[in-house]
Amino acid sequence: MLVLTYLVQEQMVTYLGDMGLLSLGSQLKAISDQLYAMADQVYERHGIELQARWFPILRLLHDRGPMTVGEIASAIGQTHSAISQLTTRLVRDGWVSTASDAGDRRTRRLTLTAKAEAALQTAKPLWRAMRDGLEERVRSAGLDPETLLAGLERVAAPGLADIITAKAQEQQQEVVHIVPLSPDLRSHFYRLNALWLERYFVLEPYDIEVMSNPEAIIEHGGAVLFALLGDAVVGTCALKQHAPGEYELTKMGVDPAVRGVGIGRKLIEAAVAEFERLGGRELFLETNTRLESAIHLYERTGFEHQPTIREGSSYSRANVHMIWRGRSAAAA
Repeated sequence: MLVLTYLVQEQMVTYLGDMGLLSLGSQLKAISDQLYAMADQVYERHGIELQARWFPILRLLHDRGPMTVGEIASAIGQTHSAISQLTTRLVRDGWVSTASDAGDRRTRRLTLTAKAEAALQTAKPLWRAMRDGLEERVRSAGLDPETLLAGLERVAAPGLADIITAKAQEQQQEVVHIVPLSPDLRSHFYRLNALWLERYFVLEPYDIEVMSNPEAIIEHGGAVLFALLGDAVVGTCALKQHAPGEYELTKMGVDPAVRGVGIGRKLIEAAVAEFERLGGRELFLETNTRLESAIHLYERTGFEHQPTIREGSSYSRANVHMIWRGRSAAAA
């Protein structure tokens, strides 16, 4: 079970990582959960009943004395609701007690119990070890412990939604154009494909041969297409003819900075339109099960899985064979 959990977490981190900064909040949440689990493990090894998620509240009450839920929420930057739920549990389990404020009987203040004070005293030496261990990890990752948290706080500072809204309005004016190969675009065919191939696999000799000479695809009756977003070349794919009427959708790559906004689908639709224009009778592709998002895109655009890999495949990594069954398959 632990192995399965680890594998699922590893796949999720990879998936979130593929989305880049678009998934920053989710990635930080995943990292936070891992750090909480680490601290809980340390506490457990030393026979301390504390949980890492309680740390901000308990430490704050230890350092500043009795406080209200609202004051705690303000001090540690969490919502009143979240702090209220957590403190309710802490009161129930005997870590925190409540008392009326001397100046206002309607206000309840939270304070540590003797049980909590004793546990915190035992945990203090571990906090130093945790801090030093985290600092060592941060430095080994090439980051500066002194500026890391401040930098993240600046990223999430108020006003970010306004910045993003303005950028979204600007980008709504941008249109994706699909264009054929031209001399000034040929280098992007290699660049865009190498970006994803080198991330997941190893460039095979056949990859290098095809990517280095896109003109050969056209000379043999195929097509090479590019996606332009404004002046930026953000995607490419090829339609490679293997025999009269038999084409392969291949070498499709999209710049990671713009993945998830429909560029891959536009490239596939343009390639299918070109396939139909050429009078093709069979359109296939080969891929690998590691590329789950790409496979789902192929499924949504009318490609169907075949029971076996393609005989005579040019790729050692290929373990998925799909054939385009038309627009009716895509709508199914």
